[in-house]
Amino acid sequence: MDLGVGVPQRVTAIDSHTGGEPTRIVIAGGPDLGAGSVAEKARVFGEKHDCFRRAVVNEPRGSDVLVGALLVEPVDATCAAGVIFFNNVGLLGMCGHGTIGLVVTLAHLGRIGVGAHRFETTVGVVTATLHADGSVSVANVDSFRKAHAATVEVPGIGPITGDVAWSGNWFFLVAEHGQEIVHVNAAALTGFATRIRRAVNAQGFPEVDHVELYGSPTQAGSHSRSFVLCPGGAYDRSPCGTGTSAKLACLAADGKLAEGAEWAQESIIGSVFRGSFRWVDRARGIIAPTITGIAYITAETTLLLDPADPFRWGLT
Repeated sequence: MDLGVGVPQRVTAIDSHTGGEPTRIVIAGGPDLGAGSVAEKARVFGEKHDCFRRAVVNEPRGSDVLVGALLVEPVDATCAAGVIFFNNVGLLGMCGHGTIGLVVTLAHLGRIGVGAHRFETTVGVVTATLHADGSVSVANVDSFRKAHAATVEVPGIGPITGDVAWSGNWFFLVAEHGQEIVHVNAAALTGFATRIRRAVNAQGFPEVDHVELYGSPTQAGSHSRSFVLCPGGAYDRSPCGTGTSAKLACLAADGKLAEGAEWAQESIIGSVFRGSFRWVDRARGIIAPTITGIAYITAETTLLLDPADPFRWGLT
C-alpha cells in the first residue's frame, strides 16, 4: 500500500508452472533497457536493474525456486517477443521450461495462437510451437558436449565422473553417483550436487552452473530420471528443458540415441519432457534439440513495489 511516501510501482505478471517448475513472466512495468538486441538489453538489466530482478523473484514476493522472465522488444522482426530469463541469483542464458511457460502465457493473453513462433533470447533465437492439445515444443539453441568423462575430486565424497555440456546453460551430468533420485531425498541431493558443482568449478570448468544427476526411470515409457541443481541452489521440479537438451547432446555424441528418435526424461517429481534432436554438425558433435512439455497458468498478478517498503527490492 501507499504509506504516503510515494506511489507504489505496479508490475504486471503472469505465473505458470511447467511440469511443476514455476515461471513468473513480467508483461508490464519493467525497467527501460534501451535499444539493442535482447543480449544487450540483458546486459543493461544485469548491470543497472538487478534490484528489479530481486523484487520479482526473491522473497517476500517470490522464492528460491521461482524463475522470472521479462518480456522485451526483439531486434529480430521475425520474433514474436524477446525474453530475458532470470532466477534468485542472476540472469539465465536460456530456460526450456520457462519458454514453454512463455508460450502458454502469450496464448493465455491472446497474443499468439497454435503454430510456430520465434523468440529472441540472450543466447540466440529459439522457435517454440504451440500444439492444438496445449503442449509446446521448444527448438532449443544448438547444443554440444564439451568434455566427456571428466573426473573431479569432490571433498567428502571422492572422485566423481561426468560430462560437461552446453545447451543454453552449462551442465555437469553425472550417471554414477550412488544417490537415489526420489523427491523425499531432495535435500540430500541438493547438498550432494552443490558440493559437486563447487569441485567442478574449481577443477577446470568454472562455467558450469547446473549439475544433473540421472538414473533409471520410474514410469513406463520413460528413459531416464533426473535431479537438476540450478544456479541459485534450488532444484528443478521439471525435467529441465536445457538439462534434457544437454542429455540429448551427450547421448548423440555417444551414439546412444538416433537422430529423430524420442527420449522421455522424468523429473524428480515425476513430470516428463519428451525430446529429440537433429544433427547440425555431426563431426563436431553439435545438435539441435527439441523439447516438448506443457505448462499451466496459475495466476494473474500485480506486484506492488512500495517506496516505503524496506524490502521493496527483495531479499538478497
